[in-house]
Amino acid sequence: MKQQIKFYITGVVLLFTTLQVAAQDLHFSQFFNSPLTTNPANTGFIPDGNYRVGLNYRNQWASIPVPYKTMSAFGDFQLFRDRLEYGWVGVGGVILRDVAGAGNLTSTKVYGSVAYHQLLGNSSLLSLGFNVGSASKRVDLAKLTFGDQWNGKFFDSQIPTAEPITQSKASYFDMQVGMNYAYFPTDNIYINGGFSVQHVNVPRETFYEGNNQIARRYIGFLNGIFKVSDNVILNPAAYYTRQAGSRELVAGANAAYNLSGDGTKQVYGGIYYRLNDAYIFLVGYEIAKVRLMFSYDVTASQLSASNGRQGAYELGLVFTGLYPNRSFNSARRATLCPSF
Repeated sequence: MKQQIKFYITGVVLLFTTLQVAAQDLHFSQFFNSPLTTNPANTGFIPDGNYRVGLNYRNQWASIPVPYKTMSAFGDFQLFRDRLEYGWVGVGGVILRDVAGAGNLTSTKVYGSVAYHQLLGNSSLLSLGFNVGSASKRVDLAKLTFGDQWNGKFFDSQIPTAEPITQSKASYFDMQVGMNYAYFPTDNIYINGGFSVQHVNVPRETFYEGNNQIARRYIGFLNGIFKVSDNVILNPAAYYTRQAGSRELVAGANAAYNLSGDGTKQVYGGIYYRLNDAYIFLVGYEIAKVRLMFSYDVTASQLSASNGRQGAYELGLVFTGLYPNRSFNSARRATLCPSF
């Protein structure tokens, strides 16, 4: 009986948590390894290369009845670096997929993005970008039960429900815009920040009758890369997002240690904190421009009593490359941030 009560309380907590999270979009703790979802102006904004491809995977709340699994794949590259003396164009795309809850609520989003990057003198860069795409959500209604299907002992799916659901799938057109600014006064200092707005067109999304619209989501970030020695590069970062009544703030840092003289092998370690939610511990390894990072969210909110502080784990894999036979006027323009 006690376990049933505990399970019921856990379900109530998760219900309210899910309702709160429902107001937010898909997100990753490793926001720096998901650049195109953070800001479309990041498209082609690659301080240490000319193109990149990446994969992200997040498994959240696996220890409780309502888990979330989020996956993404992205790629972007630079155009006209050899034609535009003080700028270039970035082109890219991202695919997102998320599966959550007992009803397998599945989100699928596909975006294409374009950005323009303009050098301002020798030590700064301004970027503007946007993306457009399609998004869809579907739910398996056969796996769901509702409040009016409670028979006094359990939820019985055989009891008809009066829940006014009119469809099990919703699709819409979506658009985001953003801008970035980077400042790199020396070879050892690089600072950049950005601001973006998602769902600029305020699309409609609902399984019910009515005109439920997705609120605009505002995202800001600040990032720094500082070479403190021949073997250590420090990367502090902060991320803030607001959508309707939901807010999220993440701040922390990771450090890269050079395992080889030329920097082809690096090891990473870091810690971040999501305000009133979780501590995020990160480790990683890079070889020949292929970087793999693993992070784990340790729940610090009231939900820790139900999930045993087992929040989420996340994997981020990114490959960054340089074009062969580059004909740029300045080698500095190919790599703007500190490197080993």
